[in-house]
Amino acid sequence: MKWFVGLGNPGPQYETTRHNIGFLAIDRFAGKWGITLKPQGKCKAVIGEGNVQGTKVALIKPMTYMNLSGESVRAFMDYYKAELPNMTVIYDDLDTVFGQVRLRYQGSAGGHNGIKSIIQHTGTQTFDRIRMGISRPAPGADIADYVLSRFAKAEMQELPPILDRVCHAMEYRLEHTFEQTMAKYNG
Repeated sequence: MKWFVGLGNPGPQYETTRHNIGFLAIDRFAGKWGITLKPQGKCKAVIGEGNVQGTKVALIKPMTYMNLSGESVRAFMDYYKAELPNMTVIYDDLDTVFGQVRLRYQGSAGGHNGIKSIIQHTGTQTFDRIRMGISRPAPGADIADYVLSRFAKAEMQELPPILDRVCHAMEYRLEHTFEQTMAKYNG
């Protein structure tokens, strides 16, 4: 089973914020493949399972709030006996320009509290990641306010093809190694 974890915050007030771009990617993928996402208490998450291109897939949106995302990831791993090499985390990245998608298989949290929590709860910095660029705010702007702000109208119009690109990378990952997926989608 391949499993994808989209990071974000629960609640309608966060739905279209920059920090929730991981949730938006999971929702897009679920919609494309007809996967229903349902609350699952044991894992503190909304989870959907389906079959995509002959591979069993799980989609996870932690409901723990961003800073505690690792709790949900650990609970999913323990409950489903899911293996870490089959996980890909999808999240917002300030250091990547809006519209760009960057894949990595290891590294530090880079100041991202959701990734920091996952590293803490898995005990490793080595796991597959799809980073979606949200750009940095203007100098002097508060980072927390920025990531919790909604996308501008123009950005919202640009978002669908960006989300589609992430969905394509997710699909490609089902049949290829992450290194091959990186080579194709980091280009």
